[in-house]
Amino acid sequence: MKLFVLIIFCLSAYTVMAQRECLSQQYYEQELRANPALAKKLAELDAAAQQLKETATSGTTGISSGTPVIVIPVVVHILYNSPALNIGDAQVQSQIDVLNRDYRRLNTDTVSTPLVFRQRAADCYIEFKLAKVDPRGRATSGIVRKSTGIQFFGLDDRIKSSAVGGDDAWDADRYLNIWVGSLAGNLLGYSSVVGCTKDKDGVVIAYRAFGTSGTASAPYDKGRTVTHEIGHWLGLRHIWGDQYCGNDYIDDTPPQQTSSYGCPQGTITSCGNNPSGNMYMNYMDLTYDACTNLFTIGQREKMRSLFAEGAPRNALLYSDACTATPIEGPAEASLPEQENEDAVKVFPNPATKQVTISVNDQNLSGKYITLYNRMGQPVGKTLIAKNVSVFNVQHLPQGMYFARVEGQTKAYKVLKVAD
Repeated sequence: MKLFVLIIFCLSAYTVMAQRECLSQQYYEQELRANPALAKKLAELDAAAQQLKETATSGTTGISSGTPVIVIPVVVHILYNSPALNIGDAQVQSQIDVLNRDYRRLNTDTVSTPLVFRQRAADCYIEFKLAKVDPRGRATSGIVRKSTGIQFFGLDDRIKSSAVGGDDAWDADRYLNIWVGSLAGNLLGYSSVVGCTKDKDGVVIAYRAFGTSGTASAPYDKGRTVTHEIGHWLGLRHIWGDQYCGNDYIDDTPPQQTSSYGCPQGTITSCGNNPSGNMYMNYMDLTYDACTNLFTIGQREKMRSLFAEGAPRNALLYSDACTATPIEGPAEASLPEQENEDAVKVFPNPATKQVTISVNDQNLSGKYITLYNRMGQPVGKTLIAKNVSVFNVQHLPQGMYFARVEGQTKAYKVLKVAD
C-alpha cells in the first residue's frame, strides 16, 4: 500500500512539474498595483480592438490579400550562468522560424485544428526578424549574450537590468526585446504589460522553452511558449480570462472554465460552450506545445489593433532595425555637424509630436527640406511653404535627427523625445 501511494505521489509530482506556468497575469496584477493607470490603457485597447473586429470579414484569412504584413524586429538577450545555457544561433533562429509559421498560419499542424474551429483560425499577417542594426546603428546579429552570476530569475524584472545581473532593453519603439535565461521553479515565461515603461517592455522566456533544439526540453520544445507570451505582449489574455469561466474579450473564442494542460482530446465542454467545447488548441491556452495550433480572427484583430495610429506598438511600423545599413566605426564619426544660423530656427526642440522648421530666407521657398536619422537615412521630406516646414515626428523612435535644406550642406539637430 505504501509503495502504491508513493507511486501515485511521484506521478502527481511529475504532472505538476510538467505543466506550463505562465505568470503574465500575476505579473500584470503586480504592475497594476504599482501603476493603476495601466487598467485604463488596457480598457481603451479592448474598445479599439472591438471596433476593428466589427469591420473584419469571416473566413480563414479573414482580411484581404492586400493587407500589409507587419514585420517586428527582434533582439534576443541571452543571460547564462553556465556555458551550457549560452544557447546557439541556430536555436535562436529556430524560434524565429516557429513564430513566423505560427503567426502566418503556416504551421504544418493546422490539420489538427478541429473542423468546428477551422473557419475561425487566422493568418495574423505578422512576421518576425532578427535585428540587423543595434541602437547605435552598428551591425548586429540580433542576439546579445551576457554571462551572469544570477542562478534564477523571477517576476522582479532583474533579467531586464544590467545593474542587477540582467541586460538592459533596447529601444522598445524599434525592437521586440526577448530575454532568455534560467527562470525559477516551473516558470516558463511572462510578458510585459502593454503600455508599460520602455525599460520593461518585452517577453521573458526560460531557456528550456525557447526554440526547438539545444536547451529546449519536451513537452515545451516546439517554440510555442514564445508564441504564447508574444500573444500577451500584443494584448491577448489567456483563453479562459484568468478566472472561472472568465472573459478574454475576444468574441470568437468560446468561454472556458479554466486552463488546459497536457494534450486534451475530443470535445471538452465547460461554461455552456456546447457544441464546440473548449478551444484548448489555441496558443493562449496552456496546452503542451505539440497540441496548440491556432490564433482566431478575433485574436488577430486585437493584436493588429496595437499597431494603429496612436496605439502602443505603432512606432514599430517605422523601425529601421531590420533594413538600415550599419555604420562603420564610431557612431559619432558619422554625425553631421550642427551649424548655428539665425536664418534657420527649429522648434520645439526637443520635440515629441511635431517639429517646425522656420527658414528666414525667401530664396529657399519652394525647396525641399529632408529629415535624416543619425545613420544618414531620410525619414521625412517636405516642401518649404511660406518659409515654414512642419514634420510629424510622433512615430519616430527617440533620438537625434538632422534637417537639411535642399542644396545646402548645413544640418540642424532635432532631438525626438518621449511624449
